[in-house]
Amino acid sequence: MAENGLQLRSQNPSTHPKPSRGGWNAAIFIIFVEVAERFAFYGLAGNLIMYLTNELHQPTAMAAKNVNLWMGVSSLFPLVGAVVADSYLGRFKTIIFSSSIYFMGMVLLCLSVSVVPLHYREAIFFVSLYILAVGEGGHKPCVQTFAADQFDEDSEKERKAKSSFFNWWYLAIVIAGTVASLVVIYIQDNVSWVIGYGVLAAVIAAGIILFLLGIKSYRKQGPLGSPFTAVAQVFAAAIRKWRVKETHDWDVYYGDERSETHMEAQPKHKTLARTKQFRFLDKAMIIDNLDASSKTRNPWRLCSINQVEEVKLVIRLIPIWLSCLMFNVVQSQLHTYYTKQGSKMNRSMGPHFQLPPASLKVFVGITILITVPIYDRIFVPMARKLSGHPAGITVLQRIGVGLFLSILNVVAAALVEAKRVSVAKQHDLMDNPKAIIPIRVWWLLPQYLICGLSDTFAVVGLQELFYDQMPEGLRSLGAAAYISILGVGSFLSSAIISLVQAISSKSGEEWLGDNLNRAHLDYFYWVLAGMSALNLCVYVWTAKGFVYKKVEAQKPTGAKKAGTKAGEV
Repeated sequence: MAENGLQLRSQNPSTHPKPSRGGWNAAIFIIFVEVAERFAFYGLAGNLIMYLTNELHQPTAMAAKNVNLWMGVSSLFPLVGAVVADSYLGRFKTIIFSSSIYFMGMVLLCLSVSVVPLHYREAIFFVSLYILAVGEGGHKPCVQTFAADQFDEDSEKERKAKSSFFNWWYLAIVIAGTVASLVVIYIQDNVSWVIGYGVLAAVIAAGIILFLLGIKSYRKQGPLGSPFTAVAQVFAAAIRKWRVKETHDWDVYYGDERSETHMEAQPKHKTLARTKQFRFLDKAMIIDNLDASSKTRNPWRLCSINQVEEVKLVIRLIPIWLSCLMFNVVQSQLHTYYTKQGSKMNRSMGPHFQLPPASLKVFVGITILITVPIYDRIFVPMARKLSGHPAGITVLQRIGVGLFLSILNVVAAALVEAKRVSVAKQHDLMDNPKAIIPIRVWWLLPQYLICGLSDTFAVVGLQELFYDQMPEGLRSLGAAAYISILGVGSFLSSAIISLVQAISSKSGEEWLGDNLNRAHLDYFYWVLAGMSALNLCVYVWTAKGFVYKKVEAQKPTGAKKAGTKAGEV
C-alpha cells in the first residue's frame, strides 16, 4: 500500500541520491550559479535607493519603501518556487528555469535604463525588478538545498564535509556581494547605469553556463509531491479522532504495509523519536476500531509516527521564524537609510575619488570574510572542548548572538546619526539637504562591521536550522521559509516607516523627511533598537522551549501494529 505521507516521499528509491555522484565536486558547480545570482542581487539592491532618488527622483521615504517592497516580494516568491520544485519540476529543473527568467529580467533592466523612452522608463524598470523577483522565487529555495543534497548523510566523510558546508557557502555569497559592492556600484555611480547593469546580466549568463557544466556530477531528485498534502492529512486525522483518548488500549501506526521485495529495495530510513509537544496531533496515528477493521488505510484518517513527528518539526519552527523578523527589519536599513546617511557625509579618498555611499557595504562583506573562517576553524573547536557540542554552540544559541548584535548595530547607527546632525548644525547646514556634511564617512564603520558580525551568527544559523530541522521532503520549503524571513522583515520595515511618518507628522516634525538634517533618523533607529530588544526576549523564551529533531533506532516499516500502546512511548 502506497504511503501518502512525508516519510515515504523521502524513501522513494527513484529519488534517492546515487552514492557515486555528488560531494564537493558537484557542489562547486552549484556554488557558481549561486555566486552569480548573489553578485547580481547585491549589485542591484545595494545601490537601488540611489537610482530611485537620483534618476527617478522619488522622495527618500518612498524610495526606501519601494526597495523594501521589492526585496520583500523577492523573498516571499521562494515559497511558491519551493512548492513548484517539490511538487512538479524537482530542484534541478527549477534552478534552470528560474535562472533563465532571472537573466531575462536583468536584460530588460538594462534596456529600461538605456533605450526605453523616458516617459516609460519608470514603469519598465519596475516590471524588470519584479521579473527578477519571480526568478529569485525558483532559484533561492532550491540552489542551497540542491547543493546540500550532494553530501551523502550515510557517509561519515561527506557528513563531516557537510558540517562546514553552510559556513563556506555563505562565505562564497559574501565574496560575490563584496565584489559587487566595490566594482559594480562604482561603475553605476561614476561610469554608467547601463554598463553597471550589463555587467550583472553577463555574470548571470556565465553562472548558468558553469552550472550546466556540472550536470553529469549532480545527485538529482525528481518532484516529491505536494508537501502540504501530508501536513493536511495529519491535521485532518487528528481532528477526526479528537475524542479518542490516548489512555485507551489503542495501537500506534508506525508505517505502511509493503511486500518483502519492496522493503528490500528501500534504503535505510530514519525513524523520528516520538515527542510530547503538540500531543493533540498524536491522535492522527492511533489505530481505533474503524482503522483496525478496514482492509486499506485511509491516509486522511490514519498517519504514521514519522508523518506526525515531521509535521511537529514544521510547527516548532514557526515561533522561531516569527521571532527573527525584527532582525531583518534592522538589516534592511543597510540597503536604504544607511546608504542615504553615507551619501550626506565626506566620502573623498584623495583629490579625485569619491567613495560611492553604497560601496560601504563592502565592510559588511569583509567582516564576514574574516569572521566565518575564524568561527569555523578557531571558535568551534575551542567551544566544542568546553561545551561538548559538535558545533561548539547550538544553532539557536548562534542565532541568538546574532540577534543581540543587531541591537548593537542599530544603536551604533543612532549614535553616529546624532553626531552627523550635530556637525551639520555647527556648520549651519541644517536647511541645505544636498550639502555634504564635513564629517568623514568612516564614522559609519561600526554599524557596518557589527552588521557583518551579526550576519555571521544569525544568517548562517538560520540557514542551518531551516535545513536540518525540516523533514527531508520539505527542505526546499524550509529554505524558502528562511528566505521569507527576509521578505516579511522588509515588509515590516516599510510598515514601521509608514507608521513613524504618520505619527511624527502629526507633531509637526517628520522623522524620516527628505532633508535628513532636519529629520530625526536617529530617533527612528532608537525605536528599532527598543523593538529589537523586546524581540530578543521573545526569542530567548521561544528557544528555551524548542525541541531539536531526534532520531531513534529503526523500526520495522512493514509493521502496521507494532504493539506499542499510545501513551507509553
